[in-house]
Amino acid sequence: MRKETRKFYEMKANVIHAIAHPIRLAIVDYLADGEQCVCDIAVHVGAQRSNVSRHLAVMLKAGVVDCRKDGLRVLYSLRTPCICSFLTCVSNVLREQVRSQNELLKKI
Repeated sequence: MRKETRKFYEMKANVIHAIAHPIRLAIVDYLADGEQCVCDIAVHVGAQRSNVSRHLAVMLKAGVVDCRKDGLRVLYSLRTPCICSFLTCVSNVLREQVRSQNELLKKI
């Protein structure tokens, strides 16, 4: 594999790693509806603001989210909303796994 190709895969893995946590996935789903402040995100995911801020910092560093200040509020949005398509694909994989397991159980 070429060095450039390997680097590109590493960059992709960093983005996937940045959302690979249940709270971060919930944040991405919530931000799919548009820009939200940290306080509302924390309420939605059921976590402390400080914890949510740390998760958002990871996603910000990876380029998953953008942020801007509006007075005292910090608002976050998805940098590329197409990441939700990836998560839809993941959900489809899970549905197929469940379907396959149910089919297997019916045969027992």
